[in-house]
Amino acid sequence: QVQLVESGGGLVQAGGSLRLSCAASGVTFSNYAMGWFRQAPGKEREFVAAISRGAAFTYYAESVKGRFTISRNNAKNILYLQMNSLKPEDTAVYYCAAAKAGVSITTALADFDSWGQGTQVTVSS
Repeated sequence: QVQLVESGGGLVQAGGSLRLSCAASGVTFSNYAMGWFRQAPGKEREFVAAISRGAAFTYYAESVKGRFTISRNNAKNILYLQMNSLKPEDTAVYYCAAAKAGVSITTALADFDSWGQGTQVTVSS
């Protein structure tokens, strides 16, 4: 399995920006589609963004489209999530995840089988 460690979360005012990073190890990073999910208190974990193995394709949840950008550096084994124009409703624990081997790109939570520990993002109004 892929080992994943997120960083970059924090407290930011509404309208601000944060960039999350996810460092991967233990496998050939470029072989795995990747994604970001988030979970707010009392809510289920939800899809945020996904990127294909070679970064040619990306998907976004409607709620973040136009504000968030997912990217990856396969040479450095790092996944990113640039978050702009943040809103209080973006407050959540953000998780990076690696899809199961052989999956080219997916938005389904069940298709991801390696998860980081999460990083807290808090957006104040």
